[in-house]
Amino acid sequence: MASINLIDAFQDFKDSESIDRPTMMKVVEEVFKTLLRKKYGSDENFDVIVNAEKGDLEIIRRRMIVEDGEVMDPLSEIAYSDAIKIEPDFEVGEELYEEVNMIDFGRRAILAAKQTLAGRIGDLKKNALIKKYEDRIGEIVTAEVYQVWKKEVMLLDDEANELLLPKSEQIPHDFFKKGETVRAVVERIDNKGANAVIIISRTSPNFLAKLLEIEVPEILDGLISIKKIVRDPGERAKVAVESYDDRIDPVGACVGMKGSRIHGIVRELKNENIDIVNYSANVQILIQRSLTPAKVSYMNIDNEAKRADVFLKADQVSLAIGKKGANIKLACLLTGYELDVYREDEEVVDEYDIDLEEFSDEIELWIIDELKRVGCDTARSVLNLTAEELERRTDLEKETITDVRKILQEEFDKE
Repeated sequence: MASINLIDAFQDFKDSESIDRPTMMKVVEEVFKTLLRKKYGSDENFDVIVNAEKGDLEIIRRRMIVEDGEVMDPLSEIAYSDAIKIEPDFEVGEELYEEVNMIDFGRRAILAAKQTLAGRIGDLKKNALIKKYEDRIGEIVTAEVYQVWKKEVMLLDDEANELLLPKSEQIPHDFFKKGETVRAVVERIDNKGANAVIIISRTSPNFLAKLLEIEVPEILDGLISIKKIVRDPGERAKVAVESYDDRIDPVGACVGMKGSRIHGIVRELKNENIDIVNYSANVQILIQRSLTPAKVSYMNIDNEAKRADVFLKADQVSLAIGKKGANIKLACLLTGYELDVYREDEEVVDEYDIDLEEFSDEIELWIIDELKRVGCDTARSVLNLTAEELERRTDLEKETITDVRKILQEEFDKE
């Protein structure tokens, strides 16, 4: 056996674009020179020749031909009588080049060399993957879905590196199919034993920040700064922005003409409602803006306790709280203050309610408009009326009313 084919540990390695050929050659050479030192005590008179294209190698031994009986160093010299057994034309003083038969090392040594090589290859691949992605944390990547599991999705980038999208980093309405192209942000690199796992995320605030950066040139140019982003993935997000140029309206620039810039991002985030607000160092103004779309009447702020009592008109309370309490929760996160909502008559809002507009993804707008026409602008105002009363007072059919009440009731049953 003149050479050894390293299919098990070498074939994948030679095709990897993440590792350069000089590094590959050096690693293979080091592994087999270690094998030579173990057998012969030295590797000085051996050349390890790696064929990177075929995935095999040859080991050539160099020895000087000397007169019989004058061999002083068997590693570097060979007697004339032994040399002509290999090739009859050899003469004393010539250098003999002989290919080492890998079988001479023994099966156990060969297997050990393969395992060592596989380990070194694994380390190099891991280091190359980490080097590629450690500077890309927080950046958007586009990858193709390769495998979908219950708790995570495996994707492949353009170099066939594996990326993992855990369930916790997926938007609730995400649904993936094999071969589909997905965008996400690089969240972190997890070291799991011999492997490096690249974790990507679609729920991270950084993902929304990078999408805005792509859609809004003023952010990329540094004319608009994103001060803070808070998200309830798939439901709602709030973004505080600030402009360094008085001539630029940061909110208008982010939203775009007729929402042209924000619509693409909303679709990417599975219809997540995105509130863009002007940042202000004035806490009162920031709280007021953070409760968008509700309109605040007045508030009492305790800066030491980081709390604020916010008073609104009765029809604005449900808007301030939002569906599933998302609006007020995100307002608290955006401002850093604990917000308590009250009606203007100072009555604490004990009963949770939701504006009908919050159900626009489940109930058609013309139905919502019809309910509002008869004074029902919140979920509880609809549920407080019987199906018969709603049928009598509106132009809605009985089946439609039943479906609407079911959707609204299910929302409160979750709480």
